Amino acid sequence: MTNLDRCYNIFDLREAAQRRLPRGIFEYVDKGTEDGISLEENRAAFQRIKLRTCFLNDWSKRDLGTEIFGSRINLPFGIAPTGSAGLMWYQGEIELARAAADAGIPLTLAMGALTSLEEITQAVPDSRKWFQLYPWEDQEGNYEMVARARDLGWEALVVTIDHAPGRGREHNERNGFSFPFTPNMTAALDMAMHPGWMWRVLRKYLVNEGMPTNANYPARYRHSIIDGKKRVRPKRFEAMTWEHVRKLRDFWPRKLIVKSILSGDQARAAVDAGADGIVVSNHGGRAFDSAVATIDILPEVVEAVGSRSTVMLDSGIRRGSDILKALALGARMVLVGRATLYGTACGGQAGATRAIRILADEMERAFGYVGVRRVSEIGPHIFAQREPRMAGCAQTAQILGISEAIGGSA
Repeated sequence: MTNLDRCYNIFDLREAAQRRLPRGIFEYVDKGTEDGISLEENRAAFQRIKLRTCFLNDWSKRDLGTEIFGSRINLPFGIAPTGSAGLMWYQGEIELARAAADAGIPLTLAMGALTSLEEITQAVPDSRKWFQLYPWEDQEGNYEMVARARDLGWEALVVTIDHAPGRGREHNERNGFSFPFTPNMTAALDMAMHPGWMWRVLRKYLVNEGMPTNANYPARYRHSIIDGKKRVRPKRFEAMTWEHVRKLRDFWPRKLIVKSILSGDQARAAVDAGADGIVVSNHGGRAFDSAVATIDILPEVVEAVGSRSTVMLDSGIRRGSDILKALALGARMVLVGRATLYGTACGGQAGATRAIRILADEMERAFGYVGVRRVSEIGPHIFAQREPRMAGCAQTAQILGISEAIGGSA
């Protein structure tokens, strides 16, 4: 296990994860799509936003918790759906779920996870659990998975709507990485050069339960992670419309969240279709490389839906101050993905806990610097004015109190 005490921030965890994982697996998690522009812009957009300090506010009585869907969470962030946690560490999804439960924050289990809904329920029965769905063309398969989450009492269904066009991740092709893994020399050499991962992760799967699969898929679609056979694979749902979201709304009895919203119009459409929550997301820069940074479009989305829906944000969160900035621009909470995956790769539950603690500590310090003691006190007043050339978008500029002239400057 990595010496977690020497990982002082998320970037340290990232470097440690890179040393431990095969290149194909690490780059699958770490990289974006195509030229990586959207991935880089997510970070740059957060970095452009500057905050003003405010001291002597009796910071001793502070509270980082907030309320989501009528119930308290201990920190204003949760775990984003990431289908690769089980490749980071043996039973990585369970390790990550336990870390989230201990921290008092929600876990979103990806549809393609290697651990089933039932196993997660057994491991953390009393925690807040959300299930993420990529709708397929196979409607029967969609509802079969959703029904399992429903019958297990999971709190929310997170419908991700950016799946149909596919992904342009050339690095996966170069690394010979696919899921399920099709045997090839490039990937085999990559794994052979990381015997520690093979011993800690792959060997344990083989010894204890055999090759893991996409455990939440209907049986006809499940593939082991190393499987050279041709199997039936689900088709992406290219004909999906908001009517299909409305049908899921009718079927699902609890909170419905729509993920991958990047405009006010799409946000309004999601709420009209019955979404209780929306996630402003560009898939962490892993989907469309020309997508806008989420923090730049967040004010437009908040303005579009107001209090009609719970607005959340993901993509690009690496520092506690990033969370503070998103909350000040109107998000009720954020979701973190890569940060806790890096931690899981370094130490399972302990590593994920370390990542959560790093973000929480950084956020708590940021609270103190800007003079807030609780989430309800966060607002646009914490922002410092910026130069017009630094503005990410007109909506952000307006909320930050920058001159209206920004809209016409280049």
